[in-house]
Amino acid sequence: MHKPVLLVIAHGSRDPRHAATVHALVRRVRSLRPGLRVETGFLDFNVPSVQGVLESLAAERVQDVVALPLLLTRAFHAKADIPAVLSQAPSRLRIRQADVLGPSPLLLRALERRLREAGLRPADRSRTGVVLASAGSTDPEAIAVIAEIAREWRHTGWCAVRPAFASASLPRTEDAVHELRAAGCARVAVAPYVLAPGFLPDRIARGAAEADVLAAVLGPAREVARVVLERYDEARLPMVTALGA
Repeated sequence: MHKPVLLVIAHGSRDPRHAATVHALVRRVRSLRPGLRVETGFLDFNVPSVQGVLESLAAERVQDVVALPLLLTRAFHAKADIPAVLSQAPSRLRIRQADVLGPSPLLLRALERRLREAGLRPADRSRTGVVLASAGSTDPEAIAVIAEIAREWRHTGWCAVRPAFASASLPRTEDAVHELRAAGCARVAVAPYVLAPGFLPDRIARGAAEADVLAAVLGPAREVARVVLERYDEARLPMVTALGA
C-alpha cells in the first residue's frame, strides 16, 4: 500500500532541549510504525528547515507527503505559518496538512501519566486540584479548546481543574495555583500541556513554585506518538483512496 512520507513540523527553539525532545518523539513514532518514513522539519531556529526537507524529498522524487504540525491547538502556526511554508513547496509534491494533535483522549492519558510519574498517587485524586498549564495564544479558538479540556478533565474525579497560560492569555499558572488553594483543594498539581521544554515551559515551572506537584512536559510519551500516527492516518486515507492504492 502506498505510504506518504510523514513530515513532522515543529516550531523550533533556541533552547537545545526543544529539538532533542522533538527528535526523541520522532524516534518513538518510528518505533511504533516500522517501515514508515518519518522526517522532521523546523519552522525556525533549528535545522533542517521545513523548506529544506521538502526540497530534499522532491529531489528524491517523492510524490506524497503528510505534513503534521507538532502542535496541541489550532492557532496561528497551524492556520497561517505552516500553510504558507507548504505553499512554497516544490510543485511535484502532493502535500496534505494533517490536523494538530489536540484535543485527544490519549493526550489526557499522557498528562495523567506525567502526574503519576511526578509522585501524585491515585488516592490523592479527589483532594487534588490540577492546573492545566498551556503555552498560551491570542487565538480564541485555541483558548476555548484548553478551557474545554479542563472542564472535561474535571469530571474524572479531581477536586478541580483550572486552565492557565504562560503567555498571551490569563490566568497565569501561579494565579491558578492560588485559585485552587482558595477553592479548598488540599493539594495542587501543575500539568504542563506542552510538548517540549523551552522558554514558556520554564515560565510554567516558575509559576508552579507553590504547587505540591509539577509534572514533566508531555515530550516523547508513547501516547503522544500514537496521536501523531492517528493524525497521519486520518490525513493519508483520502490521499491513498484518490490514488487507488
